[in-house]
Amino acid sequence: MPHTDIVLSLADARFTGQDLERPECVLATRDGSLYVSDRRGGILRIAPDGGQRLFAPPGQEGQAPSLLPNGFALLRDGSFAIANLAESGGVWRLGRDGSIAPLLLEVEGRTLGSVNFVWLDAAERLWVSVSTVRVGDHQFRGDIADGFIILMDGSGARIVADGIGWTNECRIDAAGRHLYVNETFGRRLTRFRVAADGSLSGRETVTEFGAGTYPDGLAIDVEGCLWVVSVVSNRLIRVTPDGRQTVLLEDYDPAHVDALETAFRENRLSRPMVWDNHAAILGNTTSIAFAGEDLRTIHLGGLSGRRLATFRSPVAGLEPAHWTFG
Repeated sequence: MPHTDIVLSLADARFTGQDLERPECVLATRDGSLYVSDRRGGILRIAPDGGQRLFAPPGQEGQAPSLLPNGFALLRDGSFAIANLAESGGVWRLGRDGSIAPLLLEVEGRTLGSVNFVWLDAAERLWVSVSTVRVGDHQFRGDIADGFIILMDGSGARIVADGIGWTNECRIDAAGRHLYVNETFGRRLTRFRVAADGSLSGRETVTEFGAGTYPDGLAIDVEGCLWVVSVVSNRLIRVTPDGRQTVLLEDYDPAHVDALETAFRENRLSRPMVWDNHAAILGNTTSIAFAGEDLRTIHLGGLSGRRLATFRSPVAGLEPAHWTFG
């Protein structure tokens, strides 16, 4: 049975890294390395000794970066598959020498604009989340569901699910039977059955979230529970496979969240409002990674944090496919 007595406290927060630039996504590997997205146009490695190194295309000083990394995956050769938020859009491969090359710029005849997330599964397939085809401040609405999921494997790239309310992070469970995905402005956690060829079917809602919760980052623990991170309210919610929720952490200003809720209901929620952070400790959290030799150290990435908030968990996370890479 899953733990039901997990208690985390903001008072126990420790911090990892320094002077980070929009560490929206964080990954961990067995050797103690952490990798975070960096708005300067690349991926930053935090070494076990605390040293930091940015992998990015050269010659970008004073210019808009050719890549604006959001979610990313660490590949077997140590390079990165990056979901690109910049105007060039698509999914790009970044080498540790700073070289970049397109991995996916269109699918089924559709040119890809901004891409939210890319994830590597145990079969080393890439799952790509496109949140919406809308641009600007007309995309943060609960009545729009034009997001989709792309699968990239040995057969190429294809759309395997659509009609999603702002597609965000996704994960497959330990048995490989279900893919879970956060619908940020649909305010729900959704599950699909996964076939051997990667096809998705049997869509169902695992749980729906209430006021102040906008599900973003996602991880799975060894007990099969989902750890959902909410932007804006800085909530960390553990969800059992049957949909029961337990809030483990939250850090927000009630007046700020109430104002955003009103804007959301009136379909006028904007990117600056989502990015504005009124938390005391957490940095507008958007992602979670289990790390450490026992996979019981939690690191939280965010839109505005300059460090990663770090906690200890009584439950270990699942070992990710990239655990021994890099």
